[in-house]
Amino acid sequence: MILTILIAFISLIGLIVLHEFGHFILAKKFGIKVEEFGIGYPPRLIGKKIGQTLYSLNLLPFGAFVRFSGEIEKVEDDRSFSKQPVSKRALVAFGGVLSFWLMAAVLFSIVSNLGAPVAISDEENANLVEPKVQIAAVASNSPADKAGMRPGDTIKQLTISNQQLTINKVKELQELTEKHKGEEIILTIERGKEVFDVKLVPRVSPPTGEGPMGVALVRTAIKSYPWWISPWQGILTTVNLTGAIIQGYGQAIKNVISSKPSGVELMGPVGVVHLFAQVSQLGVNYFLQFVGMVAIYIALFNILPIPAVDGGKLLFLGIEAIRKKPVSEKIEQNVTTLCFSLLIILMIFITIKDIARLF
Repeated sequence: MILTILIAFISLIGLIVLHEFGHFILAKKFGIKVEEFGIGYPPRLIGKKIGQTLYSLNLLPFGAFVRFSGEIEKVEDDRSFSKQPVSKRALVAFGGVLSFWLMAAVLFSIVSNLGAPVAISDEENANLVEPKVQIAAVASNSPADKAGMRPGDTIKQLTISNQQLTINKVKELQELTEKHKGEEIILTIERGKEVFDVKLVPRVSPPTGEGPMGVALVRTAIKSYPWWISPWQGILTTVNLTGAIIQGYGQAIKNVISSKPSGVELMGPVGVVHLFAQVSQLGVNYFLQFVGMVAIYIALFNILPIPAVDGGKLLFLGIEAIRKKPVSEKIEQNVTTLCFSLLIILMIFITIKDIARLF
């Protein structure tokens, strides 16, 4: 378990390091002076200066950073960040966000070549590898939720009145639960290397859109592509998943405006590492897919016009481009500091909530 958590933690930190490398590589490309590229946060453990850049390894292993000359305060040097045109500064700021999407595309390409679990219809039966019925989502306070079922679980069998039935298709399970509403059923669940039974009673009158058990089901099978097609599949998956996540957040915002439950649950580093640990037990393919999905979520958060993230920097640069002069350093620093403080407070609150939920 400790090794699993360590792998999960390293994967999350790895995403952040590659994100900072996106800023770094574009800055180098444009001839901007990079004072330091650090893994972890100070105090510094070791450092080596190559050219004009210090490469450091630091004590606090919670991410990475890149420090440009003239990034915070103006420096009278043609190679400083502040002396670059708005277009170059914007590209450097966007480079970190873009790196997340590139990482996702690479990971999804690898997965599509190794063999990725994809959704299939009940009618598909030819040349299928490991077809199964899985849980895509669990409604809060539903029978499935109370029974401890989770997204990603595979439903292998259903037992009713001592009769054991193998589940191969979504429609089969839906018909059986509809037929036996109000009766106790036993589901055999596969979760990673675990196989166990859960008991629940499908609801006779479930809320609209939830169904008797309160789960969204999907039939999946393993599908792989040749190496020359995999990169295209990786790009397609990244684009489609990005669109789906944006659409999901759009629907959540509509729900909030109309006073409905948003359906979105915030999660901090502790919760994400816990999910990493869970998914790693499902196999390499699932783990790499999850890392790619997390990269997309972080990319979308990072591009929001919030000071203290890359999108905030792009916002200030956009204002500078319109006004033909930069925003006051003091105003930008004060707004960024305020937003950063609010994000830290929010992160502490979410982390406490994550710990309470887990333990």
